Amino acid sequence: MSRRGRVVVVGDVVVDRDLVGRVERLCPDAPVPVVDVDSESAGPGGAGLSALLCVQPGVEVTLVAPFADDAPARLLRDAFEQAGVRVLGLAQDGATRCKTRVRSGGQSLLRVDEGGPARPLGPLPAEAVRALESADVVLVSCYGAGMSAHEQLREVLTARAGHHPVVWDPHPRGPRPIPGCALVTPNLDEARAAAGLPTAPPDEVARELVRLWSAKAVCVTTGATGAWLATTAGEPVYAPTTAVDGDVCGAGDAFVAAAVTALAGASTTSEAVSAAVLQARGWVQAGGTSGFRERRARHDDRTPVSHPDGSAAGSAGRSTGRSAAFSRAASAGAGQPESAMDLVRRVRAEGGTVVATGGCYDILHAGHVSCLEAARRLGDALVVLINSDDSVRRLKGEGRPAQPAEDRATVLRGLACVDAVVVFDEDSPAEALDALRPDLWVKGGDYEGADLPEAAQVRSWGGRVVLVPYLSGHSTTAILAAAP
Repeated sequence: MSRRGRVVVVGDVVVDRDLVGRVERLCPDAPVPVVDVDSESAGPGGAGLSALLCVQPGVEVTLVAPFADDAPARLLRDAFEQAGVRVLGLAQDGATRCKTRVRSGGQSLLRVDEGGPARPLGPLPAEAVRALESADVVLVSCYGAGMSAHEQLREVLTARAGHHPVVWDPHPRGPRPIPGCALVTPNLDEARAAAGLPTAPPDEVARELVRLWSAKAVCVTTGATGAWLATTAGEPVYAPTTAVDGDVCGAGDAFVAAAVTALAGASTTSEAVSAAVLQARGWVQAGGTSGFRERRARHDDRTPVSHPDGSAAGSAGRSTGRSAAFSRAASAGAGQPESAMDLVRRVRAEGGTVVATGGCYDILHAGHVSCLEAARRLGDALVVLINSDDSVRRLKGEGRPAQPAEDRATVLRGLACVDAVVVFDEDSPAEALDALRPDLWVKGGDYEGADLPEAAQVRSWGGRVVLVPYLSGHSTTAILAAAP
């Protein structure tokens, strides 16, 4: 067992139960549907589900949580034992909480909550304190019942946060995260409420929460569009995804469990978030929590759901395509930016968002396409600024570019995610940017943590700077070096 493989999950445990059936008639004494139940499933929810999803080869998982002394709690403990999760329990106030969803046709009709309040009673067991102090990563999975407010727990976590990662998955009814968390993962509604910014874009909300919570990183999840990561240094990172049909129940737990296990495997924070976005998408598509329980019942499947199309962590979601309201425009060279400007004016006149990105694009490869598709998802039109031949030569040296600017621009225009191309002759895109004044300036994640020279310029007109994940192992220089 690698030392990087010890994960402790701490939080509130519930029983999740699904009643699934058919609706073919209304109740005779009230205008409500009658559900004829076809199947029933139940299993650990809350921090318990997060713990199950952290179970992977080479990962040792411990769960620290309050438990009642009742039949549902014993069933929960049995489920954790079968999955290989070590349980270090506290006593709790009240009965085990149980959440029952009544579903039909892929939709939830009703949820019934029982039990509680499930507040923890007494101090942490000494063994739990030792586990928290020695874990490679601690996940706080807050579900508002009180475990994350436990005074002794917060003291232990605050002491360890300075030297080992603490990941905090917050809840609207829970306390604020301890200072120094390596990653906090609110959804957009939770994040906006906590930041007091009800209409701000998610990247700005994430940056504000890094400050308010004294966190090292905050990732704001936005459901079907992906996630936004802000840290104490550099620009925010956007990890895109695409919408899929399915059950979203448990998607947040799948997201944070994937991030935690990635961090336990020595991934960077942005790599962990990219992996988590893919995992959450696959989770929804595979039927959410009920689908997970069905697979476990059939196959004793104890591993988290992989992305259904086999995509590697960090790859960008496919573009949803351009808006029909915005027509394609292109610029053939440095002296002809008018068509791009026409596009920008048209987009702005219709209330749209202009996105720009830039680079040499000497040999277009998968890393470029991934970044371009992610950038296009951020707005209504994407303008790509590319260095002229002379500019590339000054930057890269003799022998570059491998292709002239006209050919590079033609290839870029052939991508569905690119709406316009502008070629600039200077060493930086500053003049072209000043003419276009995009709402967002997007660069690849290889700039993570760096001070972008264009950032102050873009912000001067109210624009935002965003990074998108960059596929590792893809480089024009490496491709050319490997060519015969």
